[in-house]
Amino acid sequence: MSLPPEKASELKQLIHQQLSKMDVHGRIREILAETIREELAPDQQQLSTEDLIKALRRRGIIDDVMKELNFVTDNVDQELPSSPKQPVCFTDRQSTLLKKTNIDPTRRYLYLQVLGGKAFLEHLQEPEPLPGQVCSTFTLCLHFRNQRFRSKPVPCACEPDFHDGFLLEVHRESLGDGTRMADSTTMLSISDPIHMVLIKTDIFGETTLVASYFLEWRSVLGSENGVTNLTVELMGVGTESKVAVGILNIKLEMYPALNQTLSQEVVNTQLALERQKTAEKERLFLVYAKQWWREYLQIRPSHSSRLVKIFAQDENGINRPVCSYVKPLRAGRLLDTPRQAARFVNVLGYERAPVIGGGGKQEQWCTLLAFLCRNKGDCEDHANLLCSLLLGYGLEAFVCVGTKAKGVPHAWVMTCGTDGTITFWESLTGHRYIHKSTNPDEPPVAEQPKPLYPYRTVGCVFNHQMFLGNCQPSDSVEVCVFDLNDESKWKPMSEEAIKSVCAPGATTSLPPFPPLCASTIDASVTSNEIEMQLRLLVSEHRKDLGLTTVWEDQLSYLLSPALASYEFERTTSISAGNEEFQDAIRRAVPDGHTFKGFPIHFVYRNARRAFATCLRSPFCEEIICCRGDQVNWNIHIIQKQRLLNLWELLFIKHWTMV
Repeated sequence: MSLPPEKASELKQLIHQQLSKMDVHGRIREILAETIREELAPDQQQLSTEDLIKALRRRGIIDDVMKELNFVTDNVDQELPSSPKQPVCFTDRQSTLLKKTNIDPTRRYLYLQVLGGKAFLEHLQEPEPLPGQVCSTFTLCLHFRNQRFRSKPVPCACEPDFHDGFLLEVHRESLGDGTRMADSTTMLSISDPIHMVLIKTDIFGETTLVASYFLEWRSVLGSENGVTNLTVELMGVGTESKVAVGILNIKLEMYPALNQTLSQEVVNTQLALERQKTAEKERLFLVYAKQWWREYLQIRPSHSSRLVKIFAQDENGINRPVCSYVKPLRAGRLLDTPRQAARFVNVLGYERAPVIGGGGKQEQWCTLLAFLCRNKGDCEDHANLLCSLLLGYGLEAFVCVGTKAKGVPHAWVMTCGTDGTITFWESLTGHRYIHKSTNPDEPPVAEQPKPLYPYRTVGCVFNHQMFLGNCQPSDSVEVCVFDLNDESKWKPMSEEAIKSVCAPGATTSLPPFPPLCASTIDASVTSNEIEMQLRLLVSEHRKDLGLTTVWEDQLSYLLSPALASYEFERTTSISAGNEEFQDAIRRAVPDGHTFKGFPIHFVYRNARRAFATCLRSPFCEEIICCRGDQVNWNIHIIQKQRLLNLWELLFIKHWTMV
């Protein structure tokens, strides 16, 4: 069988990578030297090819190579399809296709290899998964200088089998680094860490944040040959941030190789100076924040009970200024409008930080990478992301910290228009509310605007440059005036003080913001698969009730405009296209029959979980359990694919004779 030139080249590259990994060339050189020394006669000038092959075969080199090169017969052009099915454990090491990476020889790269893990003691008793068995998995996510990477999922185990390599570009023109290749001294001044986030996905598709670690990579600059091996101890998150969860073995290597390495003493001195400078800036800001708080309490002693949040703990239990959680974030061509951004943030899952035992809510504001990789977070995480996106669109946006009904702490987003219009954005639902202040001095007979928003009090507002505490007589949102330039109503912090610790690059402890990435899921394929799974679940449920099910494919297609209209309305608050849908349904449903539909929205792709949720609705259960002389069924799924997120609208409907 002949291969096209590009496939032959790719095959040669794969074989070359495997031989390099096994260090075959080094072993051949050793055997060649040994053979010349031991077997070459004094009068013989050179070894023949046959003599060398015999020597390699005798020492088992050829057998070892053939065992490692397992060729598969699948078409290498075929893309691996995305699927909502849970990860399956495979024993075939060649089941994942290798990607080729174009390397610019004029640029500087850091090759990071994860060479396995150990001491993940929580999974010590976990049995070895069988081939094809659904199991929980670990996924490692990385961010470095505006580049994001994700490892292959590996089965959860005490010693997870991580074997991935990531090529990180160190010196980037897009970040203003210039076009010359960076030397060791230049790279020593690049203080961006490699942010590593470990995610666990269970058999139901639920994700858990296991660890978040900032890797200092510059030790490789002082290593011989630009290569170093590290043992990284991962700590837990939240209340377990002081407990080790596992260890990763990591190898760092510079490409191209460094012409001149730095001494380890120079590298350590640079890192120590950066830590000292960061600590001094943080100390000065803490002193200023304490003074600002004392002045704030002197205005009115009752201010001590207001939710004025200056610092917040991240997933690693580190206190950081709240302004550092927000930064203008541009979504490129992934999100077109601010309302699409609100819709995107809204469909990210909502989950409070887990608490061991009682004692109320555990505070945990996640870094953006941890929030995006886990695909869910608390209300503060949603509000910080939405505010960052709105700032990227050029709006004057702030995160508001206060309470909603029953005094529950909450965070939402506020934008200030050039005409003075104040708009609240609820990041958990995507809803928008226009704020109209109520004048408490008006006579009781005067008609006052009734607020539609769920917020009760507001203690402070902030973004990446400003922090303002509410110093009005009442912190009730209804009567608050959001004139942020009026210092008699809002006490500001010094913008210079905020910039000293929150501006990009101000401190080495400030986590860099990752870019948003497009989803790798094929929405059309996934929609069809979920639809078939739901059809099977409905048919089985009705069969258990002694009922038969007939599916009407043509009518199913007619549901697509309705679902698209619902999604358009959720994004823009404008309803469109409903007339065409109603006309099509009237034509499709025979005389004497009734059409019933149940639209519902999910933010996950688990068909069984979605079906169980539908059954909890009496209206949907009535449709699913319907009896009649002629009952036709349809399920239609529409999925909108944006970024790392994918949301579904399920429409179960039937028409029956009455």
